[in-house]
Amino acid sequence: MRAAIYRTTGPARDVLEVVELDVPAPRWGEVRVAISASGVNPTDWKARAGLTGRAPDDFQVPHHDGAGRVDAIGPGVTGLAVGQRVWLYLAAAENPYGTAAEFVVVPADKVVPLADNASDELGACLGVPALTAAYCLGGDPSAVRGRTVLVAGGAGAVGHFAIELAKHAGARVITTVSSPEKGELARAAGADLVLNYREENVAKRILESVGRVDRIVEVALGANIETDAAVLAPNATIAVYAGESEQPRIPILPLAVANATIQFALMYTVSPDDFKRLLSWVNAAIEVNALSALPISDYGLDDIVAAQEAVENGAVGKVLVRP
Repeated sequence: MRAAIYRTTGPARDVLEVVELDVPAPRWGEVRVAISASGVNPTDWKARAGLTGRAPDDFQVPHHDGAGRVDAIGPGVTGLAVGQRVWLYLAAAENPYGTAAEFVVVPADKVVPLADNASDELGACLGVPALTAAYCLGGDPSAVRGRTVLVAGGAGAVGHFAIELAKHAGARVITTVSSPEKGELARAAGADLVLNYREENVAKRILESVGRVDRIVEVALGANIETDAAVLAPNATIAVYAGESEQPRIPILPLAVANATIQFALMYTVSPDDFKRLLSWVNAAIEVNALSALPISDYGLDDIVAAQEAVENGAVGKVLVRP
């Protein structure tokens, strides 16, 4: 099979290559999926660049997320059938086979049936972003139903799904963006109030327009903590899902007055029970067409370097690689 790999970490154009690998066979509890689309996330290029501190033992096929069809089923696997449409998450976690290949073998619990009404493009976009969004929103629709949610960076992949999942749950959603183009994406996702943080006083507008917020899905805690602290309702939660170079200075008094919680979200250490709740919410939203794909930029497998560089450089929308 054709696959993109890297054998050592570093810049995309220095370490990524497309090679022929043997098609892996599923072992006990594993499933092989023929990939139609592989989603690229920031965590993928950061791992390849060496920012996570771990190099491949031999080779690594990158990318955690994808969509395709079940191609083979290993012993002990139930609930899936050959030919079934599926989406994947965290495929490359502790696994040399990610989704940037014609085939991938993963544990069966990372293979999720894809509803008939959902496209492969949407399936490939879900994975890390949608599950992170659901986790940041409290893991269950009841956590935000009837509440006010602030989503920082509403045009990013996590922000996009956070808006859609919160609206699906019955929340009122405010989001911040950095440009008119991104503002249109956030409105299309269903945000009730979209604020350009480069042009507006976000905290003032929120307090004037909707009052205090119950939960914040935060992409840049260091840059936004003062704004977050200014708009928190009592017992609010700030859920942080992205690392950044700027170290936050925590304003203790307003957070203490609000009895606020700062929660961190990293999918690699989420418990199996929590994943079941997250998957249930995401799949329920898919079934009623409450989730949508961001605008897609398609790349072939031979263009893996350009695809990863696009995400590394902050591409708007979603980058997919087609094996």
